Amino acid sequence: MQDTKLFETILGIQAPWSIARVTLDTSGKRVDLWAEHRDATRWPCPECAQTLACHDHAEERVWRHLDTCQYQTFLHARVPRVDCPTHGVRQVSVPWAEPRSRFTLLMERLIIDLIQQCSTVIGACRIAGITWDEGWGIMSRAVARGQARKVPQPIAYIGVDEKAFRKGHRYHTIVCDLEQATVACVAEDRRTESLGGYYDQLTPAQRDGLAGVAMDMWEPYIQATRTRLPGGDARIVFDRFHIMREMTKAVDLVRRQEHRTFLREDGESPLTKTKYLWLYNEDHLPERHADAFAAVQALELKVGRAWAIKEGLRTLWTYRQGAAVRRFYDRWYAWAIRSRLEPVKKVARMIHRHLDGVLRFVQHPITNGVAEGLNSKIMSMKRKAAGFRNSQHFTTAIYFHCGGLDLYPR
Repeated sequence: MQDTKLFETILGIQAPWSIARVTLDTSGKRVDLWAEHRDATRWPCPECAQTLACHDHAEERVWRHLDTCQYQTFLHARVPRVDCPTHGVRQVSVPWAEPRSRFTLLMERLIIDLIQQCSTVIGACRIAGITWDEGWGIMSRAVARGQARKVPQPIAYIGVDEKAFRKGHRYHTIVCDLEQATVACVAEDRRTESLGGYYDQLTPAQRDGLAGVAMDMWEPYIQATRTRLPGGDARIVFDRFHIMREMTKAVDLVRRQEHRTFLREDGESPLTKTKYLWLYNEDHLPERHADAFAAVQALELKVGRAWAIKEGLRTLWTYRQGAAVRRFYDRWYAWAIRSRLEPVKKVARMIHRHLDGVLRFVQHPITNGVAEGLNSKIMSMKRKAAGFRNSQHFTTAIYFHCGGLDLYPR
């Protein structure tokens, strides 16, 4: 088989295009191919597909293709232009690359795979032998391509959380599809407008199909859901993990206060080196700590009561009937509010202020566990990249790695 026919087969080039010439530079480890087309070929306008005669040719362009063995391969061609009566002079599309790309379709697919596996653009660029700007251009085009192909579909449950972009309280709002475990929207900051912008771009069918929104008790997110989503107040489900985290912090604060009191009065404390014992829940306490924890619990300390109240609250999310969970909550709240433990009472009052959204877990048993998992993935991605130059790059990387988009060129 001649070299020109070989590369036509490899590239999948068909009439009216053909490979006219192949050169091999062994010292530079490079293969160059020149593609030409038949004369008198009529070309479709890229805007309206009207078939027209060739008007002229653009300057010769070069596309990087997959390596031939260990040699870098480059495809050269002068692309025809047509003079459309409606759209004017336009450059026609070529079958081996997308418009404004300097890489063939197969090369772009390879680089997208490399970026996904390396989790960094620079790592993929080192393997592929391209510059950072070229790699980032492919990544940006892939995200734009995926967003354009995305068909609006109703999402039953979403989770809303924030992710720090950099130090100094610079945050991004992350909206996740809890069923597909993908990022549905990324918005700068964590204000009402950040989440409100997502609700505004939903179609009527998507608004109607949205059954529940899992979130923490961050007031701007609450206000955005109440004011920008019809009937939004009845769709809020406050995340149980955030609530339990606040209760765990309250237990730790009680422990610290009691520990200081012991040290001030007696000079020693039975709570020394017990900090992490009180952070475990009852089911996850390691066996090696069981005796030590039982001994300190037997002292009937304030922190023991706080820990018991915290563990009692955990039962709230096991109920599946509204009346039963309400009766349980009333008993728990009375216990917490009469505990004479101010940190515990403070969290109990916070829960009471947002009670409808807390108890709505009975109807919609969703949490932000998926969002926290995606946040961990985003954190790992940010750490490997050693940060991002600006917030737009951070947003693009999140969509690329976590958006569930169709990234590949066709």
